[in-house]
Order: sequence, then C-alpha cells, then structure tokens
Amino acid sequence: MIETRAYAAFDATSPLRPYSFTRREPGSRDVEIEILFCGICHSDVHQARNEWHGSVYPMVPGHEIVGKVARVGSAVKGFRVGERVGVGCLVNSCGTCAACTRGDEQYCLNGPVFTYNSPDRDGTRTQGGYSTRVVVDEKFVLRVPESIAPEAAAPLLCAGVTTFSPLRRWKVAKGQRVAVVGLGGLGHMGVKLAAAIGAEVTLISTSEKKRADAKRLGATDFLLSSDASAIAAARDRFDFILDTVSAPHDLSALLSMTALDGALVLVGAPPVPVPVAAFSLINKRLTLAGSLIGGIRETQEMLDFCAAHKLGADVEVIAASQVNEAYERMLRSDVKYRFVIDASSLRN
Repeated sequence: MIETRAYAAFDATSPLRPYSFTRREPGSRDVEIEILFCGICHSDVHQARNEWHGSVYPMVPGHEIVGKVARVGSAVKGFRVGERVGVGCLVNSCGTCAACTRGDEQYCLNGPVFTYNSPDRDGTRTQGGYSTRVVVDEKFVLRVPESIAPEAAAPLLCAGVTTFSPLRRWKVAKGQRVAVVGLGGLGHMGVKLAAAIGAEVTLISTSEKKRADAKRLGATDFLLSSDASAIAAARDRFDFILDTVSAPHDLSALLSMTALDGALVLVGAPPVPVPVAAFSLINKRLTLAGSLIGGIRETQEMLDFCAAHKLGADVEVIAASQVNEAYERMLRSDVKYRFVIDASSLRN
C-alpha cells in the first residue's frame, strides 16, 4: 500500500486537518501520480460541510489534480513515468452504458465514480487531491500540456471543462453574442473560453467591481444585473447565456435577454428551486438547460484548446495548512479566481 499524506474533513463542522492514509498499489491498468497541485472548488466546501448530504468521513476533497506519473501498471500503454498528467472529477464509470460508450462518463447510467466521497467499483471510498499521491485507472488520466503552468492547469480539470462543455454542446461560434453570468472560478473561465472561440462576450454581474476584470479576461461588454434600464436594453440580445451562479437569482431576467432560439444553460446550482414562467420559453422557442462537467475525451479536448490559445486559470497558490482560511475567503468571494494547493506543502 502507498502511504499518503493529506488534509481531510473529519465531520461537517470541524476545520480540515492533516490526515495520513494508504492508497492501493497500482494494478495492471493503473497510473500512480505524484500530485503537484490541486485546485479548491466550491463543491469541496459543500461536500466537506455535508451541505449536499451523503458525505462520509474522513474525507479528502479535491478533484482538480495536476501531477507527474510516478509508476504505471504492466498493461498501461498511454503514459510514461515523469509525464505531466491530470485527474478531474471522475475516476471510474461502468464503461458499457449508452452514456459511457459515447464519451459522456459523467452521466454514466450505472453511476459515475467521482474523485472523492464516492463509492468505487471495488467497494472502497474514493479520496481526493488534497494529498500527495493518487492512483487512477489510465482511462481517467489526462495529458496536461507542458505549455500551461501546472498550477494554472489544475482548475481547468473542473472549472475549465464545466464551462467548455456547454459552449461546445451548443456550438457557440465566432461572432455569436454570449453572456456569462457571474465572475468566479467558473465564470472567469467561461469568459476566457468564449472569447477564445471568437464570441462577443458580455459579463453579467451583481458587482460593478467586476467590470475591469471582465474586460481583462476577454469580455467586450459588462452588464450590472441591478441596473434595470441596462437589462431592459439588452432584451433579446444574446444567442447563448452561461449561468455560473449558485445563489438564488432571477432566471426570468436572463431569459428576457436571450434571443429567439437561444439557450440559457445552468452550470451553477442554486440550493432552492427557481421559478420559470412557461411563456418566457414558449414565446421565443428558448432552451433552458443544465450541464455537468465533461467526459474524459472532452476534457482532453479542453486542455488542448487551452494550450493552443495560451489559457489557464487565474490562481492564488496556497499551502495545505491554509485550506480552512481559503474556504472562508472563497465564501466571501475573496479570491481571483481559484485557490490551488501546492502539494509540496504536504511533504514538508
């Protein structure tokens, strides 16, 4: 077994603290990865604090992992020791259902295995990337281009593919009018990716302070959501709206700004149901949809796209011992735009 140092949640209310546990030895198709960096996602807070229910402790969060290959199993052909690799939100799936066979493992009909707090196929519980090592089936290991700084690449494994997938699914193209709602970990990547595709990007935010950053990240316009006259003037303007906000908010206003045959896609997850008037959809033949991360093939496509366009996440690198402070700052939106743990701090 592989001795592994980590930071873990031990219950829903206590701070995360150091934890040592063992990983399995690599099987014939496994890749052992020495973790270099791991991003902190808002979902880590929800899971650590059992806000989505079903959390099992002790729990090592983290599903935005970048590292280097330490060992490979005897049947592994796609990876070599020393290569830079990544692990995102998924570490297994059934591989045989309709979703898996078309490359949408995140929607596995028999249940995807997530990187942490998830029952694995062998009956154990997965533990995530706030740790020094991880062992993963090679099918769920990704190549991280050397042209992207490893700390900037880590959040791409969740925030990057979560925003990239709907842009691809709804075939957002050069010249289309796109709005991104919210400028956090997801939103800042949504702006960067949509701008790199060549769309005309507008950021919609509750905070005037986000205007300058929106422009820096690639937006050509900015709308303050509390400015009723500006929202009214944007009626029927956008071909596609990517909504990254997880707090309760008014979808009707967003639908009013969506153009005929346009789409409003949710990647944020408000904790309570949000009312929608049927005629707001019917009168313009609109699509209201949701999207969950991306499959392995699509995640690799996203990484390669980011490399080609010289994109990475905006990050603040921290030591593992700062994770509890990072959680509180993230809840105050006091980060631009993703905390990333330097895993070397776990080895000291």
